[in-house]
Amino acid sequence: MTDQSPVQVDFWFDPLCPWAWITSRWMLEVAKVRSVAPRWHVMSLAVLNEARDDLPEGYKERMAQAWGPVRVCVAAEQKYGSDSVLPLYTAIGTRFHHEKAERNRATIEAALADAGLPAELADAMDSTEYDDLVRASHADGIDRVGVEVGTPVISVGGASIFGPVMTPIPRGEAAGKLWDGVLLCLRTPGFFELKRSRTNPPIFD
Repeated sequence: MTDQSPVQVDFWFDPLCPWAWITSRWMLEVAKVRSVAPRWHVMSLAVLNEARDDLPEGYKERMAQAWGPVRVCVAAEQKYGSDSVLPLYTAIGTRFHHEKAERNRATIEAALADAGLPAELADAMDSTEYDDLVRASHADGIDRVGVEVGTPVISVGGASIFGPVMTPIPRGEAAGKLWDGVLLCLRTPGFFELKRSRTNPPIFD
């Protein structure tokens, strides 16, 4: 780590997305070996896909479930500040992706307890009270990269990308080296895309 001011990194996630979860855990690894300061924001796969009429029924059901967790994250942020977002995301993501827990109120309440937040925040799951804020946060992230991509979105110094998408999670200096490459891409004028087909499922270890 250096003594220079940390690089501010804005990170948009949907708790339902396993790929965003892996990237978020990589970002935390990066913070151990590079001078970065992540800030965490929700985006919504449900909002991203709401205008599409070509989705399979199973995916439509998942998108209906996607509203609850992002609503709760925004409710926590509004009532307890931005520092509450990462602990809650970590607690939710651990249950969703590692423990394969049901995407229901009981799981969210358990995650809230782990994050030191009150169970009544789970009421936001079925409320539209925070939907305007969810949409605003989503738009802030997705407008930087375009609607043909999804979650996660990373933004540094006004330059933004979708991804990186990877599996498994790079650790230690390997995480730092990948970050160095991502930062180089972000800071290169006119850089748009690197991509190849995914051949492995998400690996969370």
